[in-house]
Amino acid sequence: MAAPDFSRLRRSAACAVVFDERGWVLLHRRTDNGRWALPGGAIEVGERADEAVVREVMEETGFLVEVVKLVGVYSDPVHTTIVYPGGDVNAYVAICFECRCVGEEAKLSDESSAVGWFDPAGLPEGFYAGHVPRLADALAPVERAFYR
Repeated sequence: MAAPDFSRLRRSAACAVVFDERGWVLLHRRTDNGRWALPGGAIEVGERADEAVVREVMEETGFLVEVVKLVGVYSDPVHTTIVYPGGDVNAYVAICFECRCVGEEAKLSDESSAVGWFDPAGLPEGFYAGHVPRLADALAPVERAFYR
């Protein structure tokens, strides 16, 4: 494997926990690693975190969402450092929002090989472990945001 390219290090990301009327969560199967995950990605220069999460959900799933509330901020390196197959390293702080779907319909992209709604009690095999705490926090019956 090639040496990591730290010149392309990204430091912030936004992800969404999108619930439907049944309480099921929107997931997409990533094309880079084949795992099911919450939609989300890098916050671009000049972009707010809430703008980024809306853009990322649309890009990865085809759904238009609006932010409901902040779920939490996640910076544990165990769950927020990724080395990609090409050697790129992404060490980031993730800002997770609860969102609701307001339009469009599922569609695939170069980042998603599948999109679906899942019962949080029956997540698909291969669900990304780093997103388990974010989903659990979104399901927690509390009004405050989490920091992990």
